[in-house]
Amino acid sequence: MKLIKFLFTGIIFGIVMAKSEAFSWYRIQEMFRFQSFHMYVIIGTAVTLGLIGVALIKKFKLRDMSGNPILFFPKEKSVWRYLLGGTIFGLGWALSGACPGPMVVNIGYGYYAMIIVFFFAIVGTYLYGAIKDKLPH
Repeated sequence: MKLIKFLFTGIIFGIVMAKSEAFSWYRIQEMFRFQSFHMYVIIGTAVTLGLIGVALIKKFKLRDMSGNPILFFPKEKSVWRYLLGGTIFGLGWALSGACPGPMVVNIGYGYYAMIIVFFFAIVGTYLYGAIKDKLPH
């Protein structure tokens, strides 16, 4: 019963992704080919809302659902690791036509080839978990 709120949030997220066409492989390819501004507006809105959310969390010292404080630790200034990670993520996104959220929405829409992409996203996540202690963080 505790997980109902997460299921509900996921359903709402999926509906928003579908209605905004952010799950569309064609929209994503248009973005990477600089043929359409649609996805840049969606991503810009998400970044702006994220910045506002983080600022509110910091200002009001909000806590998570368990009552623990939400902490933001300063990261070392290593631009190269962000460039490498972003490049790997971007290449995967451009080649598959989906980042993690739209993968599931595409499967729900009946694009079953996305099951392969979703499977390898899960494999990549577990692989990262297995080797993360050996990576330079």
